[in-house]
Order: sequence, then structure tokens, then C-alpha cells
Amino acid sequence: MLQSIRDRLTGPIVWFVVGLIAIPFAFWGIDSFNTGGGDPVLVEVGDQDITQNQFRQAYEQRYQQYRSLLGENFRADLFDENQFRQLTLDDMVQESALRQFARDSGYRATDATLRDYLVTIPAFQKDGKFSADAYRELLARQNLPVDRYESQLRESLVIDQLRGAVQDTSFATPEDAWNAFRLQKQTRDVAVVTVPASRYADDVEITDAEMADYFEANRDRFRAPERVRLAYVELDRNDLPEAEAPEQELLQAIYDAEKDARFSSSEERKARHILIGFDADKDRARAQAESALQKLRDGVAFEQLAIELSDDPGSKDKGGDLGWIRKGMMVPAFEQALFAATAGELVGPVETEFGWHVIRVDEVRAADVRAFDDPEVQAELLEVYQNREREERFQELSEKLEQMAFENTTLEPVAEAIDAEIQTTDWFTRAGGAGIAASRDVLAAAFSPEVLDAGENSRPIANGPDALVVVRKDAYEPARQQELADVRDQVRAALVERAAAQKAREVADAAAADLRAGKSAAEVAEALDLKIDFEGLAARGQAQLDGVVADHVFALPHPESAARVETVTDSRGDPVVVVLKSVNELPRDTVEPELLAQQRVQIGESMAGAEFAAYRKAVEEVVSVKVRRTPDSAAEAVEP
Repeated sequence: MLQSIRDRLTGPIVWFVVGLIAIPFAFWGIDSFNTGGGDPVLVEVGDQDITQNQFRQAYEQRYQQYRSLLGENFRADLFDENQFRQLTLDDMVQESALRQFARDSGYRATDATLRDYLVTIPAFQKDGKFSADAYRELLARQNLPVDRYESQLRESLVIDQLRGAVQDTSFATPEDAWNAFRLQKQTRDVAVVTVPASRYADDVEITDAEMADYFEANRDRFRAPERVRLAYVELDRNDLPEAEAPEQELLQAIYDAEKDARFSSSEERKARHILIGFDADKDRARAQAESALQKLRDGVAFEQLAIELSDDPGSKDKGGDLGWIRKGMMVPAFEQALFAATAGELVGPVETEFGWHVIRVDEVRAADVRAFDDPEVQAELLEVYQNREREERFQELSEKLEQMAFENTTLEPVAEAIDAEIQTTDWFTRAGGAGIAASRDVLAAAFSPEVLDAGENSRPIANGPDALVVVRKDAYEPARQQELADVRDQVRAALVERAAAQKAREVADAAAADLRAGKSAAEVAEALDLKIDFEGLAARGQAQLDGVVADHVFALPHPESAARVETVTDSRGDPVVVVLKSVNELPRDTVEPELLAQQRVQIGESMAGAEFAAYRKAVEEVVSVKVRRTPDSAAEAVEP
């Protein structure tokens, strides 16, 4: 998991992913603009409650991240909100359960584990090496304290250890690999004939009486859903004007306050080490470390000896190279010895919880403080000032927005108070719509009794991470029963479709009967004026076959004395006649061992994923997961 995240830590989504690592699902506290009243518990996970507000915040954050990642490719009409909500809640439950289980089971992430992971993240590197300056600067820009980030990262690493303990012990046997490969490469000799219902639609005649009868029998299908149109006022942090550049004295004050965290780089040392693990004999391990130290002093290359002797898998193959290290990254004993040495000096053996270390300091990079009048420093200081001013202004306007929305029964005073315009949405139903109507919280407010029935202003609602909206009903249409005259074309289309489908099925059944009687697919297709969609050897994933039909083809039992004939339905709803003549498999002795070895690895990975999913379910039983209510019902319960 962490490796896949690490691989994506580049480009514009760096902070999206760093945020997810920093606070895995974080339960970041209650949004001050969430609806009032109590905060119902959705799920009890061990000693952790997941509340409605926490869920809303997590859902909104994920939704905005999802939209941001897809960009112009995002389609609100194709977005399955219910599924997305359930996935969000499931992830919150699983992450909480795994964290508690790992904690209670004694899993820990040591300083060395944390360091080894941090130095691999590209976002924290300069010129391909970990940079303490880049690390601190990136966290400072996000107002994320180092200790908080590292604490949350430790929890992620602990969960990763738990996952590894399960997945790394999973394996597939050679027979598993062969069976999977055999099925994957299996081919089937088939003929496929589709009977499209659309070809019979023009021959269908529908009477007025049939339409009236169908409409009366299906009146509930022809109801127009209720819909609403909202007026709203939006406060967006990004739309606030930038503050003018302040006096240099103010920038100097910011510089003095931020100098250590933002503009200073502590001393760093580039080092290599050889680790000799204790194993069962600590004294013997020390003797091996002393021997290694003597060999180095006698002129043996450090890189060569590290490859031969070191027990550190992270640096062994790199000749013991640890890269650049700053204080706080290593365990105390190692750090003390490292920073007491000079460039080129050999130190050791040094004892830590991991074993005996022999250390060499390759380079020393002195501490440095960037000057106040450095142009880059001046630009950063101005950015810090303007961001703080914008945030302060946003908070002031947010409070005013909340106050004015509560005190007034129209939006005009609200808009005037924050110097904004009143905007209007398009019509939308409870399924949502475009713009702010895609937000679950806006939907909940739009159809709440306070907004829908009483005509009140809503409280401020988070619309993404940087904006708040206050909504008010502009117009409303209740659900209504449509009359036959309103939906005549829909009724006729439904009847035509039903009649055409019935005719197509009759033709398909007749074709199947002829095929079972011994006629060829070509003869049947010609007699019924149909075409053969596919005939020959079909492989899994055959491009010429409809996906649903292909699944049926490879699920059919092997034919016995005669071809097997079945009628199935394709993804468009049309009947399809399938003739399965034979099933062909590769002889085992014709398959290269390397291919089976690759298949074994793939099957092993799939089994590992399945085993961890089962393990995760078992963890939820041990930790005790109790679902108290669904997010939907809870959303209704906390409406203001």
C-alpha cells in the first residue's frame, strides 16, 4: 500500500497523497459549520466512535479529491454516490479497526523504520536525495507540525506491517498456477447468433387501449419526482483579494518567528554503515563488528564489506549508504556517534536495538540560515503574510456569513454583508445535480424541513475545502402523477420494446431448436435472415464477443456427444443463441516453466489480497464493530 502511494508522490497531487499518509483517515475534528444539535454515532469501532460529522468531513474530502483527480473527466451523472459513501465509511471502519488491533498486538514503527520510509519519498528529496529542508518546508506550507505528521505516519507504517505479516506469508502452489494458466489459455469452439429485438420494432402495432391498460397498471412508473431550485450565496477563500505587501518590519517579525522551522537547515551528515545483528550471541556479533572495523582501517573498501557483511536490507546492496541524515532521524546512540565524528572518520562498534554498527562519515553539510533579504525568502514571507491575511479575512467573513444567515429570512442581507452575489442553481431532484447540488450536504439542506418547508436560510455548508455556501429555496415542485397524455410516447416505447423483445425471444428459441435438431449455424442464420456474430475458437476476453455472452460461453459445461446449445441474453438485452462445439486446452508439457512461474507469482498476489481481506474482516470481529445507523438516516437526524 505505502509503496503504491509513494510511487505517486510527484506532480500536482503530491499534497493530496501526503495528506492521506499524514492523517490516514484522521477523524480531523468537527467542522465548525456542520449542522447543529448532537453528533450521532454511526459506527462504534472498539474504543473509537465514528460520528456523522466525522463521516461527512471524510466523505466531502474524498469527494473533492476524487473530482480534482478526474478534472474534466468527472461526470456527476455517472457518479454512484451511494457506493462512494459506503466505501468511505467502510474505509474509516477498517482503518480504525486495524489501527487499534495493531496497537493492542504490539506492532510498533521504530525511528529507523520511519527514517527508511521518509528518505524514499520523492516529495522530500532534492537531487534524488532526502532533504531535511524540503521536508520541513513542505510540512510548514501545509501548517502540519513535524511531530504530528510523523506520529500519523508511524500509524500507517504499523498498519503496513500488519498487512505484510499476512500477505507476505501467502503463496500459491505449482498446481494452483497450472490450473489458473490452463483456464486462462483455454479456447472454446463456438458459434454465436444474436437476434436483435430492434429489427422487429417497426412491425409492432400498439392500440390506444393497450397503452391505457399499460399506463393504469404501471402508474407509479410515470411519476415526476419532486425537484427544487436553490438561490445561494457563496464565500470562497480563493476569491478573496490578496493583501498588499506589508512594511518590512512586519515581514521581519514573521521571519524571526519562522526562521528555525522554515528558513534554517540543520547540520546534515552523509554516512554509510555496516550492521551486525545480535542474533543469539551478542558478544560474537560485537567481535564480528570489531573485525569489520579493523578490515576497513586496513584498507578494505567500505562498500564491498557492507555488501558482504551488513544485515541492514535497506542499505546493504547500496554499499551501506544511508544518504543524508539530520538529527532526530536515527536512534539516539547511532545519532550521538555519527554527529560526534568528523568527515572521513570510522566509528564503532556502536550498539543500538538493531545490533552493532560500524559507521563512516562521508560528508558534513553545515547548518545554514537563509538571509532575510534573500529574494526567495522575501517571496516566501510575502506568501505567508498574504495567506494568513486571507485566512483571517475568510474567518471573519465566515462568522459574519453564519450570523447573517441565522438572523435574516432572505439572502439579500447575507450577500450584502460579505459583498457577494446571489446565484441560482438549475432544477435538481434528491438524486443531486450540477454545481453545488452535487454536494451531499447541500442536498441534505435543500430537502430539509427548515429550507424546503419553512423557507429559511440554511446554515453555512462546506462546499469543498475552501468555500462555504448558504442556500435558500428559490422554487419547488412536488412529486406528481403524470397523465397518459404527458407520457404517451414513453408508454408506447415501453410496449413496443416489450413486444419486440418477446418476438426476438421466440425467434431465438426456434433457432435453438433447429440447432439441437442437427442444423448448422449457417443454415439456421440463413433461414431466419440472421447473421453469425462469431464462429470459431474463442479465447477469454475475445474482442468480437459481447462481455456478458463471453462470460456465459466460458461458464457452460463441456459438451458431451453433441454440441451444447443455449440461449442467453447479452448486455443490450437481446437474446443470443450460443453453440458450444468443443473445449480445447493446452497440454501441460508444452508450456514454458517460466510462464508458469510468472503465473504462480500473480496467483500468489491475488491470494494474498484475498487473505488480507478475510483477515481484515476477522479483525473487525475482534475489535468489535457495531453499526448504529446509516449515514443517510443520521444525516436526517442532525438537520438544524
